[in-house]
Amino acid sequence: MDTISIIGAGIGGLALGNVLKQKGYDFTIYESAPEIKPVGAGIMMAVNAMQIFDQLGLKGKIENAGNKIHGISITDPFFKTISKTDITAFEKKYNSCNVAIHRADLQKIMAENIGFESIQLNHSLLQIEKQENYVLHFEGHSKESKIVFGADGIKSKVREQILKTGTIRNAGQKCWRGITHFDLPSKFLHEAFEMWGKGKRFGFVQISEEKVYWYACINEKNFDEKLDVAIIFNDFDPLVINLIKATPKENIICNEIADLSPIPQWHFENLCLTGDAAHATTPNMGQGACQAIEDAYIIGKLLEKNKDFNSVFEEFQRIRRKKVDYIVSTSRTIGKISQWEHGNKLRNLLMRLTPDSMNQKTVEKIIQLE
Repeated sequence: MDTISIIGAGIGGLALGNVLKQKGYDFTIYESAPEIKPVGAGIMMAVNAMQIFDQLGLKGKIENAGNKIHGISITDPFFKTISKTDITAFEKKYNSCNVAIHRADLQKIMAENIGFESIQLNHSLLQIEKQENYVLHFEGHSKESKIVFGADGIKSKVREQILKTGTIRNAGQKCWRGITHFDLPSKFLHEAFEMWGKGKRFGFVQISEEKVYWYACINEKNFDEKLDVAIIFNDFDPLVINLIKATPKENIICNEIADLSPIPQWHFENLCLTGDAAHATTPNMGQGACQAIEDAYIIGKLLEKNKDFNSVFEEFQRIRRKKVDYIVSTSRTIGKISQWEHGNKLRNLLMRLTPDSMNQKTVEKIIQLE
C-alpha cells in the first residue's frame, strides 16, 4: 500500500512531488501518459514560481534551460504599446525573474529531481473509490493508498468521482500554439509580447537560444478549421506571419480555452485536489501552472508545522482560496477584453492611461508568496 499517491505528473503533480521529497515524505506519482511528453509547447514561470524553485534548489537549472524575461508588453497588431510591465524592480526585490521555457525541459528538470523510481508512467486512473483507504483502479491492476492528491488537471477524475463537483466553462475562444526555430530581432529577446487585434490576438516569447513559442487566439464563432492561421493574422505585423510560416505543421496544436467555475470544496477525508483539478484558470495571466506550484509550496509549509493531512488540507484551502479565485476571475475578464471586436480604440486608450504604479501593484499581488 502507498501512504501518499499523487495522480498526475503535470507541473502541479511534479511540484508537489518535489516539495514532499524535500520534506522527507515517501510518495508515488501516477501518470497516464507512457512518457512525460507535455502538450502546450512553451510556458512562462513567473517570479512567484521561481522563488519556490529557488527554495527547491532548481532555480539555476530552470534559468539555464530557459530564457529570462524582464518585461511583458501588450501592443496593437503593429507593436504600438498599449501597456507594459517592467519586472526588473521585482527581480531585485525577490531575487528571481520570469523564465520562459519549453514545458518538456521544465518537466524533465522536475522529474529528474524527484527520481523516476517515484513516477509510474502508463498508469491511467480509471476509477477511484473510498473504502477504508482509497482504492485506485488502473488498467489491469489496483492500488491502495492512504492519502491521495488529485493533480490530474481540469478534467480531473479524482474531483469528478470523489467530490462530484466542477463545471468546466468554455471561454468561447480557440487557441493555436506553436514552437519554432527562429531568429528574433534582439529587442524581442528578453520580453514577452501579446498583440491585440479585433477579435483576435497573438503572443510570442523566446524560450531558449534558438526556439520561439507563440500562440494565436480567435473568438470561437469566427473559427473555421479550413482557414490557415497565417491567413487569419495577415493584418498583423509581418513578424507574426513569418513566425507562423516558420513553424512545421506538426509543431502546432489547437485547443479551446476553458476554466473551472469555483468549486466549494477542494478536499475530502485524506484527499485533496491541487492545481487545475481545484482551480483551473484561463491562460491570460500566465498563472495556471504557477498557481499549481504555489499550492505545492503552501502544502509543504503547512506540513512543517502539522503532520495531520486533513487539517493541513483545510488550512491549505483557507489560505489559497482568495488568491486563486481572484486569478480565475481576473484572467477570464482579461480574456474577454483582449478579444473585443468593437471599441478597441477606446479600450487601448483607457489602458494606456492606466498609471504604471497600478500595473505594478497588480503584478506584485500575484507574485508575492503567501
